[in-house]
Amino acid sequence: MAHIGPFFFNGVRFLLGSLVLLPLAWRWAPLPRASRLPLLRVGLGTGLVLFAAAGLQQAGLVYTTAGNAGFITGLYVVLVPLMGIHRRQVVGRLRWVAVLLAVGGLYLLSVQAGFSINPGDALVVGSAFFFALHVQIIDHISRRHSALWFSLVQYFVVALVSLLVAFFTEPIELGALRSAGVPILYGGIGSISIAYTLQVVAQRRAVPSHAAILLSLEGTFAAIGGWLILSEVLSARAALGCALLLAGMIISQVAGLRRTPMLDTPVPSAS
Repeated sequence: MAHIGPFFFNGVRFLLGSLVLLPLAWRWAPLPRASRLPLLRVGLGTGLVLFAAAGLQQAGLVYTTAGNAGFITGLYVVLVPLMGIHRRQVVGRLRWVAVLLAVGGLYLLSVQAGFSINPGDALVVGSAFFFALHVQIIDHISRRHSALWFSLVQYFVVALVSLLVAFFTEPIELGALRSAGVPILYGGIGSISIAYTLQVVAQRRAVPSHAAILLSLEGTFAAIGGWLILSEVLSARAALGCALLLAGMIISQVAGLRRTPMLDTPVPSAS
C-alpha cells in the first residue's frame, strides 16, 4: 500500500492468480459443456462477494496495521455460524458467549477515546462480514462444481471489477507496480492461486464453522508478520482486545465441534 492503491493491487494479484491457475484447470479438470453456464453464474456471484471482502480489507490496510486487520478479519469465525442460522445450522449458548467476547475484543482493539473508531478497522469489519458470507456460499456450492474452474471464474471476476474500480479511483503507474512486485507475486501466486483454491477444495468436506476457525489463524500470523516485518507493536489495550477476539474464536469452534460432528462425513466429489 506504500506503492499502489488497494484496488489496483487486488486487480493485479487476482489476475495473476487466475493466469497461474488457468493451465492447471485446462490440463487436469476438463469442463463439460453443460456445466459452463451454471459455473459462470455462481462464479460471478461468489466473485462479487470476494471482491467486496478483499477490497474492503485491502482498503482498510491503508489506515490500520496488519495485526489489527488480521485479528478483525478473524471475526468471521463468529459470523459464519450466525449466518448459518438461515440454513438451520444450530447456534447455541457457547456461540453467543463467543459473540460477546469478540465484540468486547473488537471494542478494545479498534474504538479510540471519544468512541471514535479507526476508519481502517471499520473497513476491515465490513470485510469480515463478506468473508463470512463467502465461506457460507462456498460451503453451499463447492460440491457441485469443479474446484479449479470455480476458483478461476471467481478470481477473474474479482480481478476485472477491482481493475475497473482502480481505473476510476486510483493512479495507475507501471513504475509503482514494479516497486510492489514482490508483494504482488506473493499475493497472486501464494495467496490467490494456492491458498484460496485450497480453501475451495477443502470446504468440499469441511463444516463451515470448522473452516472458519482455521482461516481465522490469519489474525495470529498477521500479528506475527506485522511484528517481524513491519515492526508493529500492540499496546496493552490492543493486546487484550486481540486476546478476547481469540477467545471468542476458540469458543465458537468448541461449540461447533460439540454440535456438528456428524457433518464431518466426507462428501463425494462432484467433479
